[in-house]
Parts: sequence; C-alpha cells; structure tokens
Amino acid sequence: MTKLIVALGNPEQKYAATRHNIAWQLLDHLSFNNTLSWQTKFKGEFATYSIGEEKIFFLKPQTYMNKSGESVQPFAHFFKIKFDEILVIHDDIELDFGVVGFKTGGGLAGHNGLRSVANSLGTKDFKRMRLGISRPIHGTVEAYVLSKFSEDELTVLTLYLERAAKLLELCLNENFDRFENKYKKEVLIK
Repeated sequence: MTKLIVALGNPEQKYAATRHNIAWQLLDHLSFNNTLSWQTKFKGEFATYSIGEEKIFFLKPQTYMNKSGESVQPFAHFFKIKFDEILVIHDDIELDFGVVGFKTGGGLAGHNGLRSVANSLGTKDFKRMRLGISRPIHGTVEAYVLSKFSEDELTVLTLYLERAAKLLELCLNENFDRFENKYKKEVLIK
C-alpha cells in the first residue's frame, strides 16, 4: 500500500505556475484537498489523509527540486515508511502534455528531483506518477521546465489536473501493480 505521496516542485511564488511544479498543482485538484491541513517539518510541507484505518501522508519538499531527497528521506525514516510504500509525482518531458503514466522504478531521465530522491533513499525502485509536459521544441530543457504553460495548454490544464487527480485517488484505493499495468500511459487530454 502507498503510505507517502511526494509531489515534487520548487518553493517560491515565481515557480508556482511552471511546468516543473505540475505535481504541486495536481494536489490542489484532489477532491479532498480542502480537508488537508498542511504542517511544516522535515524541510517540507506535509498533510495526512485517512482512507479507512490507513493513513496516507502527502509531502511537498521545500528544498528546491534538486534537493528533494533531503526532505523525503528523513520524513520516510521518521514515519517508518519503506521505499516501496512511496509514490513520487513529477513532471515528465518524455510524455506528451495531457498524458499520465504510472510505473515502478526505472531510469531517472535527467530529472534532478528524481535523482535526489533516489540518492537519498538508496534506490530508484519507488513508485512514480508521471505527468506529461512534452519536450521543448527549442531552447534548453531547464528553461522549458521552469517556464509557464502555453496559452493553448492553459485552456485545458485544469481539466488535465482534475482527471489526473481522479486517477491518483483511484490509485490510492487499488493494488499498485495492477494499477500500473492498467495505466502505464493514459491519455487524459487529446
């Protein structure tokens, strides 16, 4: 069972609406978002949500993307959460905008947030929810992920995030292996 949901992003208002912060934006669209009470500890903001008897933690590291593991590892250690009980939500340039994918482990695809989490946990074999943001057509990847969504993307961003949030909620109630097989690559916006 997933016990910790980590949404990767960057603190500071100037990054709030960027592609790199899509995971934080996703949490705002959870149906129970208004019931989450955020606290600050472990270099991050965290909230607890209960599904029956089970507690699920949501964590937004406040360390900047490339040091996310500095929040994830001490949080997981303190609450005795094993790496296979962690789901990391992150932006992914390898998936088209509007596509969501679930997987366990795999490469880090040059994503500094994933690299930091993997280094801190000592493994790449944690669960992932990949939010497609597409590859940049021109310019550097760094500039692209730190930029805001295009006007065309903004017209459907809310719908994309609402549908992705529904998928995340379904995932919390299902066996991840079965869920991963069903939703390796799901087109939410066409």
